[in-house]
Amino acid sequence: MNYLKYTQYVYLVFAIYFIYDGIIKWTEEGANPLMQFFIAGMAIFMFFFRRKFAKKTSGQNRKS
Repeated sequence: MNYLKYTQYVYLVFAIYFIYDGIIKWTEEGANPLMQFFIAGMAIFMFFFRRKFAKKTSGQNRKS
């Protein structure tokens, strides 16, 4: 289960990609980048959620 502490960073990679894609679509005329920015926001939220959850569960493992 050691790989779980590294999988949270995949969400940051997705967020960076969708922010980049949203900026590219923002510069195009007639394109709507709101969905890309929404997905990037959700990915950032999931990063912090998984990070907090991983810290919480690692503390429980030490107490057991």
